[in-house]
Amino acid sequence: MPETTTATSARNRISGRVVPVRGNDIDTDRIIPARFLRTVTFDGLGEHAFEDDRASGDHPFDNPSFAGARVLVANENFGCGSSREHAPQSLREWGIEIFIAQSFAEIFFGNCVALGLPCMQAAPADVEKLMGALEADPTLEVECDIDAQQVRFGGDQIAAAVPAGARQQFLDGSWDALGQLLDDPSVIGATAARLPYINGF
Repeated sequence: MPETTTATSARNRISGRVVPVRGNDIDTDRIIPARFLRTVTFDGLGEHAFEDDRASGDHPFDNPSFAGARVLVANENFGCGSSREHAPQSLREWGIEIFIAQSFAEIFFGNCVALGLPCMQAAPADVEKLMGALEADPTLEVECDIDAQQVRFGGDQIAAAVPAGARQQFLDGSWDALGQLLDDPSVIGATAARLPYINGF
């Protein structure tokens, strides 16, 4: 099968507003509480992202200054806890397209790669620098450059890396397994023709 990708699958640069979510070990049950996992699709999950945290008031997801954010910045071990795919799905439904944090839980990271959501890892001091800049100016926009492994904002920049394997998948679009399959329908047809339960016995 040839190496193919679609332009929409590749992820190189993502720019936009940023929402900061402070705290270490923010787990998937906080991101999307378990009572919202009974749905058979992910539609509408975004409105319930951080639902219980937001109930206590003063959550950045309810701050009008961060409305429309495409980038989420967090601290250490973001996405820990259960393996629920609903966690990154709910954040994607809310509008998040990329994450920046000191570190990510392994399963959350893998689920994000499968959804085309890059997770960029930055040093604690650099995460704090970005969060401080956002607190000073909530309208600040950033450019996340996956290829150059940098996040640029307000005339400044920080180093932020995606592990090599995932980084290559985002750059060439190979994270999108379904997209790659659909790029070559002749292979689908040839495989289907060999299957007895499709073509009779």
